[in-house]
Amino acid sequence: MTIKDLIQLYESKKQKYGNETYKYISELFSEAKELHKSYVKLKGITDTEQSWRAFKGKNLEKLIIYIITNEVRELGLEIVNGSILERTQKLSQDLDMLKRKLCIDYGEFGLHLPDVDIVIYNPKTFKIIAVLSSKVTLRERIAQTGYWKLKLLESKVTKHIKVFFITLDEDGTLLTKKPARKGRAITETDTDGCYILTNKIIEASNRVKSFSDFIKDLKSIL
Repeated sequence: MTIKDLIQLYESKKQKYGNETYKYISELFSEAKELHKSYVKLKGITDTEQSWRAFKGKNLEKLIIYIITNEVRELGLEIVNGSILERTQKLSQDLDMLKRKLCIDYGEFGLHLPDVDIVIYNPKTFKIIAVLSSKVTLRERIAQTGYWKLKLLESKVTKHIKVFFITLDEDGTLLTKKPARKGRAITETDTDGCYILTNKIIEASNRVKSFSDFIKDLKSIL
């Protein structure tokens, strides 16, 4: 089971759901889970649940990149997986410049990259437009995302960068605005917004929306 298999499942669902396929990503992963379990059992792995959680988390961001890349490029922007910038071996000149524009200065403790999954930037100027974290549920990283937003605001070099969160929200943390659960409160106050891949009803706000609003909001930033 690989990201290519997930993309094939996505494209299959796209024939049925069209532009609303994003609402059925959780359903897609449920189908993929059974295929993944069969695959890892053949390899002699007994803890299939742990293997699946790692696979799902790692490949959600790759699937999101696949879904949004064409529309991001139509806006004249480029997209890169944040983990590529973490590599210690020599980066290309372009990626090295991008990395330097994203680093946070911790004074005597050096420059360090924020933990982000996706970076969207202008390939002509290398200006970073937005960074995205993508997780299955909010509890996996929402407080950390809020922290990185605050750190980016501290520097003139990075304060313009929008910090977004994209999630399946499978535990329903974001669905209700009032009374707000802790994850929703953090999202509303300490990030630039969150986009949900779901077919459930969302009590939306300026910062918590359906995934279908992401590209529209990205255009408004430009």
